[in-house]
Amino acid sequence: MEGLKVSDANLVAYMHPSKNNNISQAILRELSSLLFKFSETLEGVVLAYDVNILDKNANILSGIHPYFGVRLKANLLLFSPKPNMLLEGKVVKLTQESIHVIVLGFSSAIIIDEDIREEFKYKAKHGEELFASRSNKRHNIKVGTMIRFLVKSFDEEILHISGSLIPAHTGSIRWLDKNSEDVSLTDRFKIEPGLLQLVIRSTRKRREGEGETEIQENETLGREASSLSNGHQTKKSKKRRFAEDH
Repeated sequence: MEGLKVSDANLVAYMHPSKNNNISQAILRELSSLLFKFSETLEGVVLAYDVNILDKNANILSGIHPYFGVRLKANLLLFSPKPNMLLEGKVVKLTQESIHVIVLGFSSAIIIDEDIREEFKYKAKHGEELFASRSNKRHNIKVGTMIRFLVKSFDEEILHISGSLIPAHTGSIRWLDKNSEDVSLTDRFKIEPGLLQLVIRSTRKRREGEGETEIQENETLGREASSLSNGHQTKKSKKRRFAEDH
């Protein structure tokens, strides 16, 4: 999922002298106060942190006595969604006009009807609401479905996302991942579905056989493809030779 990034930050924690007896605990409390809030300085919502104290000696800060500063090195996991990024979330509510989503368990998102492509039609059957695809009966969106959607805007104050399901590569993650896998295999090999197993086995053999001096996708596979595809003419694959490392 896009919108997540790791940032290395040099920070200064400001402490009251009363915290001097347990600096580590005071620092962790300060960092914990940043969690799930948008920071303009860090340009994102802090989700997690890992911190190292760079200097064990605290310095009294001039002008703001009696506070002192402790220098820190922190690795931060930030959530910073931008327009046109792809996010993933769980559908928690459906209406005829909108789809409501929770992202990472804390940020809310809404996709209104004008941002839902025409492929999806709202239905209510036996008390269950869903958006069903007109082109594929198995592509459905209902409460509990994990979906992938496009970011239109992000309200940093309330951590609210406005999303879109207009692009074709958005919708149910389960359906999209399965469909894209099938399409990628078919597009890659340009063969009949019944031959996928043969080609996958051949590919696995090539990957495992590092010591082979010659790899052929020859006329044999071409003849099998021809017979299984009802006489459709297939092109002979060219021989590919690789130099063997001795």
